[in-house]
Parts: sequence; C-alpha cells; structure tokens
Amino acid sequence: MFRSNFRMLTHRNRRAWFNVFPSTFRLETAIRKVIPFIKHSIKGIADCDVFKDCITVADLGCSSGPNTLLVASNIIDIVHEVCKENNRKVPQFQVCLNDLYGNDFNIVFKRLPDFYAKIKEDKGESFGPCFVSAVPGSFYGRLFPDQSLHFVHSANCNHWLSQMPQGLENNGSNIYMAKTSPPNVFHAYGKQFNIDFTKFLQMRSEEVVCGGSMVLTFPARSIVNPTSDDSCAFWELLGQSLIDMLKEVCGSNLNSFNIPLYFPCEDEVRNAIEYEGSFSLKNLNVFKLNLDPHDTDYINMKDSNELSQIHGKNTSNMLRVALEPLLVSHFGSSIIDVLLKKFEKHVAEYLFKKKIRHFFVTMILTKK
Repeated sequence: MFRSNFRMLTHRNRRAWFNVFPSTFRLETAIRKVIPFIKHSIKGIADCDVFKDCITVADLGCSSGPNTLLVASNIIDIVHEVCKENNRKVPQFQVCLNDLYGNDFNIVFKRLPDFYAKIKEDKGESFGPCFVSAVPGSFYGRLFPDQSLHFVHSANCNHWLSQMPQGLENNGSNIYMAKTSPPNVFHAYGKQFNIDFTKFLQMRSEEVVCGGSMVLTFPARSIVNPTSDDSCAFWELLGQSLIDMLKEVCGSNLNSFNIPLYFPCEDEVRNAIEYEGSFSLKNLNVFKLNLDPHDTDYINMKDSNELSQIHGKNTSNMLRVALEPLLVSHFGSSIIDVLLKKFEKHVAEYLFKKKIRHFFVTMILTKK
C-alpha cells in the first residue's frame, strides 16, 4: 500500500517534504545558494558556444509552488547577463518544466502572463521571446528528444528513490536507516540510490547536447557512516513519535512503513558519476542548514529552551503540510494531531541538547 501511495506523490510533495526534512531549506534558500553555480555553468556553455539562437532549459522536479517560475526567471537573468558581458546576442528561451503527472501545472500556467510581463518590463520588448512548456513524467525515464537540452537544473529531488529498496522487512520499527538497522538495510538503500542516480545520468546523457551542463542540488550526508546525525536524526525523531503515537491510537503497525529516500555521502555521488561516464564533474560544493527553516543561527550548537520550543513547533507545522497525505494513507486520519504534538516535543528536546544541521551537495556536470 505504501509503495503505491509513494508513486502517487508529486515532486511538489517531495519538495515540500524536503522543506521539512532536511530542514531549513526553503526553496528560496536553495535558489540563492545555487545561483553562483548556475552562473558559472551558463558562462561555461556560452564560452563554448553550446547554444546560439535559442537555449533550451529544463527544470526537473519543478513543483507548482510560487517559486517554480523563480528558477526560470533567475536562469533567464543569468543568460541575459552572460550574453551582455560577452557582447553576444541574447538567445530565445525554451523553458521546459518537468514534474510527475500528478503535478498541477495549471497553477503554474496561470502565473505565466505575469511572468512574461515581468520579463518584458525588466528586459524590454525586444527581449526573447521566451516559451514555457510542461513535460510531465519521471526523470528516471526519458523526457526529451535526443540532444535537445543545453542546460538542466534540478533542486531537492535526486535524493528521492524511484521505489522502496528491497529487503527492508527486518528494519523493525525504524522508518529509515538508523543506528539499530541491520547491515542489509544500509546496503539496500545505497544500492537503490546508485541504481536510480545512474539511471538519471543515463537518461540525461541522451538528452543533453555535447558541452551542455547540469546543476544538481540535493541533501546528502557529511560522512561515510550512513547513521550520521545530518542524515538520520530527523527520521529517528519522527520514528520515535510514530511509536509513541501508536501506543495511544490503534491503527497500522510501523514495521511496514519506510521512507523512500537516500542521502548519499560525497564519495557515492562522485563514484556514480564516474562509473556512468557521460558527464564530467566540474564543481562540487557542500553546505549545511538548520532543521527549522526559520532558524538562521549557525553559531550556537544547541538551542535555548525557549528557542527549541519555537523551532520544534515550526518543524511540526511543516511536517503537517508535507507529510500529512502520506501518513494518513498508511496510518489513518486519526493519528495526525497526536503525532504532530509528539514530534514537536521530540524535536524541541533534541534541539535543546544539540542542533541538527543537515548537509547538502551542489554540483556542475558537463556532458562529454
């Protein structure tokens, strides 16, 4: 049941979930972090004359939220800036927005008139034109014609697995990899990520032109140990909250519920890219973010009692937005309020002792 429900999740939900989990990463924050990489990447393909009269851009896992077109807008601004710096004509733009079939692209399309008007206001009537289209489907399969993309962007999606790893039956009450998970669980998760990320690279290798570029950002872990706090602490708190909740509310058991995502270490990412062989890794950067998206304190290693309560509540509220449909489908609607209060309490207690800081990677890949 859970696996079929997972397949129904859109990247909108996945990005929302990401905004809860690793944390602090509201999409606006991701965009700000990634802009220098996008600029460096586009400058590289412009210098190599990869695009001429038209540049085709794909945003994979675009979502349908208010920031969906912000990514496209930033890319257009950067291309415009790079072309002016190089004294070359600004190309036309073909922007392809990708997400799963359940994504509500109509919400995005309703924003297009304002989007186009803003471009003309900022760049002038002679700029462009720009054409925005939707390409629904999973990025673990083919989405575009051969050799049709110049630049690919994807944020906060590649940590999601195409399916649940096989062989998690002995993971007990853990909902993800945990310190008490048996070795085969770590192996199963790592194997599924390697299969999926390799498939992703293979599909894009067919679609990206020679010299074209991709900028990918997704959560990872800082060390080889798969049970590091920046990878697992959040899910252990959620798992403990579910255990506490099930003691009070009758419902489904926890042993059949696992989380279909994986946070690789840097070496796993590099090895997969090298093994697949179609792309050169031009740059890889790492950064950390706090659990609560509203928490901008990166100096203190733990919260005061008052702040831990605030950050616990903020995290719990976002958990409701991101995970409620999935949790309801597995455990039933009666558990949500009880679960959220317990999760809020567990997060606050943890942050009072030690702040969770999650680890992310951003990389530039160039098609060989």
